[in-house]
Amino acid sequence: MSIVRGLRSVGFGLLALVVLATGAWGALALGFAGPDGVAGVLGAAFGLAALASVVALAFPARRWYFFAGYAVLFLIALYWWSGLHPSNDREWQTDVEKLASATVEGHLVHVRNIRNFDYRGETDYTPGYEEKTYDLDKLQGVDLVAVYWMGPVIAHTFLSFDFGGSDHLAISIETRKKKGDIYSTLRGFFRQYELYYVVADERDVIRLRTNYRHDPPEDVYIYRMKGDIDDGRRVFLQYIQKINALNTTPEFYNTLTSNCTTDIWSNTLVNEHHVPLSWKILLSGYVPEYLYETGRLDTHVPFDSLRQSAHVNERARAANKASDFSQRIRATLDATQ
Repeated sequence: MSIVRGLRSVGFGLLALVVLATGAWGALALGFAGPDGVAGVLGAAFGLAALASVVALAFPARRWYFFAGYAVLFLIALYWWSGLHPSNDREWQTDVEKLASATVEGHLVHVRNIRNFDYRGETDYTPGYEEKTYDLDKLQGVDLVAVYWMGPVIAHTFLSFDFGGSDHLAISIETRKKKGDIYSTLRGFFRQYELYYVVADERDVIRLRTNYRHDPPEDVYIYRMKGDIDDGRRVFLQYIQKINALNTTPEFYNTLTSNCTTDIWSNTLVNEHHVPLSWKILLSGYVPEYLYETGRLDTHVPFDSLRQSAHVNERARAANKASDFSQRIRATLDATQ
C-alpha cells in the first residue's frame, strides 16, 4: 500500500506541476495578448483558476471537479490562442513601416525598399528608401554582425552581403513593432510582434547602433565568414525568398524559436554543410565563438585577437555618413580576417 500511496503522491505532484506550468502560460498569454481593457483581469483570473485547481488536489472530494473545470478553461484558452494571426495591416512604427521585396532574374536581384534613413538621433531621423540591383556573380563574401548591449551572453546578430566596393546589403531579422510598442523579451514569447526583415544600407543599420544608440551603448563586431561563395549565394536567395513571402504571409516573432539568430540558422539550412544547432546559437552572444570553433571564421589568429579587430564602433563613428562607410569600417578587418 505504501508503494501505491507513494506513486499516487508522485502522480499528483506531476499533475500539479503541469497545472502550474500551463496556468503560468495562460495567465501571461491572456495578460499580454488578451482583449484590450480586460487582458490583465483575464490573465489574473486564469492564474487563480490554476492555483485553485492545484490546492483542490489536496481535497479528494473536490479535486476532479476543479481539475475538470480548469481543463475546460485551458482548452478554451488554446482555442483562443490558435485564433491569433499575424498581420501586415497594423499601425506600424515608422522604421518598420515598409516591407522590402525583390525580383530575381537570372543572376540579377532587384531589391526594393532598402532602408537608408538619415539619422540625427536614435529616434530622430528622416526616412529614406532605395532600390538597387545586385549581381549574384559579384558576391564576394558574407559577414556576421554581432551587436552587444547587455553583456557577453546575448547579442543581436545579422548578416551583411558583400557585393564589392560599397555594395554591402545588410539584412537584420527583428520585431515589427506597432506604434507605442517597446521591445520586451517576455512579450516576444506571446505573439506580440510580427517578424520583420530589415533590409538596409550599412550606414543605416550599423551606424544607428554605433553612432546613435547610447542608452545603453551598443558594441558592434563584424566577422567575415569562411566557406564556399556558392553557399553564400544560396543563403542570400533564401533570404530573398523569405522577404518576399512575408509580404503575403506574415509571421509572428518568437523570442526563442523565431528570432534574429535562430532564423539566420534556419536560412542556412539551404546548404548541406550548415553548422549544427547548438546552445551557443540560442545564447546568441556566443555565436561568433561557435563559428570560430567550427572553422567558419578565420582561425589563423586567436579568437580574442579576431574579436578585437572585429570591433568597429570607433571606425563607424569616424566614417559617419561617408559614401564609403562600409569600406572604412572594414579598414583593418581585411588585413586580419
